[in-house]
Amino acid sequence: MSAIDTGVDRIAVVGCGVIGASWAAHYLARGFDVAATDPAPDAEKRLREVVERAWPVLERIGLADGASKERLRFEPDLASAVKGADFVQENGPERLNVKRDLIARIDAGIRDDVLIASSTSGILISEFQDAALRPERVLLGHPFNPPHLIPLVEVVGGKLTSPEAIDRAMRFYAAVGKKPIHIRREMKGHVANRLQAALWREAFYLVDQGVATVADIDAAIAHGPGLRWALLGPFLNLHLSGGEGGIAHVIDHLGPPMEDWWRDLGDLTFTEAVKAEAVEGVDDELKCRSLPAMIRQRDDVLLALLALKAKADQLP
Repeated sequence: MSAIDTGVDRIAVVGCGVIGASWAAHYLARGFDVAATDPAPDAEKRLREVVERAWPVLERIGLADGASKERLRFEPDLASAVKGADFVQENGPERLNVKRDLIARIDAGIRDDVLIASSTSGILISEFQDAALRPERVLLGHPFNPPHLIPLVEVVGGKLTSPEAIDRAMRFYAAVGKKPIHIRREMKGHVANRLQAALWREAFYLVDQGVATVADIDAAIAHGPGLRWALLGPFLNLHLSGGEGGIAHVIDHLGPPMEDWWRDLGDLTFTEAVKAEAVEGVDDELKCRSLPAMIRQRDDVLLALLALKAKADQLP
């Protein structure tokens, strides 16, 4: 995939924290010129370090024609970074006043036809898009961390976003190798983070109740449903569990006990005790492992899985 295929040549990345730097690496690997900006004193150094660390993995995935780390330019001044951009990926801090300021400044410095996609994980687009004179081109382009590896992007419009902007964003993200999904209604946490939050709540609850250790819960997901969820997701996996009757059969026969489980799910808050249990459990789980080696193996297996999924045309 080359930048030419998208109608976009130059991308501005505003905010170079963990998400922004990873986005920059992804866009560079897809053959774009990237102009990045962040007001932090050491932002350029951290950005280039992230790109350097990510590049060997991106080479294994496959670089686009013309892809180069040398096509990254850092601009301390936001107006200089977004000038001439064909697409803007905003990754500022999760604070509403900061988002509103950034969107207003980005909007003032770009052409009328350029989309502004925010990576915000929690703030609704409708809460800050009206800071732009052209709010119809402001939308959510929320990645799953790290963006240079994980394909998912959640695309959501605010109350003022145009359908044409949503369509353009969906086509752009698909063209640069992402798996975009269009979320039809704004909600806190969007979709993927809400699903994660539901699982995390029960995971923390089970540890707090002494039902299982942190290591046991990690194993329960990593060696059980997590393997299937990575291939089909919750609904298709449930459908396959129903045999010839599919998901309708499962609901008819397992619906009542499933509802009983829902009513029995735990609820808790992050007290100091809950936090301490999780920290101690993770420390125990890592005692016999090398964290750098574990991360390398995670990425190796993830790349192999992504390659296999790319060849499986019947998987979603």
